[in-house]
Formats: sequence, C-alpha cells, structure tokens
Amino acid sequence: MSERIDFLKGLVPVILQHNQTDDVLMLGYMNEEAYQKTLEEGKVTFYSRSKQRLWTKGETSGHLQNVVSVHADCDQDTILMRVIPQGPTCHTGNQSCFNNERAHHFKVQNLQ
Repeated sequence: MSERIDFLKGLVPVILQHNQTDDVLMLGYMNEEAYQKTLEEGKVTFYSRSKQRLWTKGETSGHLQNVVSVHADCDQDTILMRVIPQGPTCHTGNQSCFNNERAHHFKVQNLQ
C-alpha cells in the first residue's frame, strides 16, 4: 500500500481513530520509513518533527496504539488509522488529544 501513499510531498498527516468508539484520538505525521515500520509491527510509529526521528507512540508510557486498519484519502496524502489504544493516547493522560476546554460548538442550521 505504500506505493499508493504520496510521500513525495513530504510528511503525511495520520489521524488515529479508536476502532471501537470512533473517537478521534490524535494527529501525527509519518514518513515512508515510519509507515513501513507501522505496517510491519502493527504498532503506530510516527516521525517526530521536533525530535527529527521515528518514535513509536507509547514507547515510553506503554500506551501503544495497535493498528486495526489503514485507509488513505482520495489524494493518497492523508492516512486514517483505526486503532485499539493500550491506555490513554494523549501525553496529558486523556484518552484523546482533542479533549480540551477550548472546543467551540456551532449551531447548525437546517440545511434542507
């Protein structure tokens, strides 16, 4: 499947989604090496932009992300990985990195 992912544009954004709850857990980035390691090991490995190296999510905390399925978007430059996390995904201890108090809610008007 890596031949379908467009790594020529650089790092590819990867969205992790909980396979059982459908919660969006986090966003990370992969290069081709991180992608291949993820496919081989079944554990999510990202490319850290700050550390400039590969890192397996949960390598220090033990909160690994077990890959269930991998989906590329229509342009093959964004990946959705459905995972089963071993513990909280966020480094803050939250299940999701999107659990924050700055969430904005909008009233959606009837579009019919």
